[in-house]
Amino acid sequence: MSEPDADVAGAKPAPSNFLMRVLAALVLAPLTIAVAYAGGWLWALLVTLVSIGLFAEWLMVVGAGSAALTGAGTIVIAMMGACVAFGALKTAVITGFIGGAIGTLIARGKFVWAATGFAYAAAALLASILVRKDLAHGFAALMFVLLVVWATDIGGYFAGRGIGGPKLWPRVSPKKTWAGAFGGFAASLVVAAGFAAFGIGKAVPLLLVSAILSVVSQAGDLFESAVKRRFGVKDSSHLIPGHGGLLDRLDGFVAAILVAWIIGFLRHGVHSAGSGLMVW
Repeated sequence: MSEPDADVAGAKPAPSNFLMRVLAALVLAPLTIAVAYAGGWLWALLVTLVSIGLFAEWLMVVGAGSAALTGAGTIVIAMMGACVAFGALKTAVITGFIGGAIGTLIARGKFVWAATGFAYAAAALLASILVRKDLAHGFAALMFVLLVVWATDIGGYFAGRGIGGPKLWPRVSPKKTWAGAFGGFAASLVVAAGFAAFGIGKAVPLLLVSAILSVVSQAGDLFESAVKRRFGVKDSSHLIPGHGGLLDRLDGFVAAILVAWIIGFLRHGVHSAGSGLMVW
């Protein structure tokens, strides 16, 4: 998620745009939390639809959004989502490899970018569903990742707007400042402290994990910004008022949930990644 226009030439963001961002967040955040709490097929359905949207937007950004490629990717991602939701992880992975290979052939000259986009969407799909599927700590782990990413976004937004200063990486994202980066990082630590205060995990490990996820989230944001700059695109779409597209809004989350699942997987295995992330 980008910092506001206040980071550019000292101008403040338009009130109407800021209001749209707030209203969109007030609608989408509770909806996401409610579906995440429900879990099961409902969460898998939401994640699958979003992953399809991520892939479609990626193709549009890189100029490979043909109907054939978008349609093929939609079918494959939908099949993967259904497989994971009902416990057929190996089938989902095999389907992804075969479908991804077919998609790259359809893409022809854009096959590298198409393959990257498919891997990006598929990773978001698998990690998001697998973290939540942990019956013991799946919801807590998913909420931890979501809140760390949201806190990083919000902290970065207001620190960047209020402090400004040197740019983080002007060639890639001219709006982002070092102040915003550190502000987002600090805000993520507050989330970890809050979880520990309520007895949901130990303080030191959660602080370390939140620090990692905050940095990864910001790196994911920069990665998406670099791709858009490479193709001269400002927003991946205009789907979400005030925020742009799904890629614009979820770039940090995709990176963070993937790393969160990897941490959990390395500690407690494929199906207990939530516990691996939260229980130390």
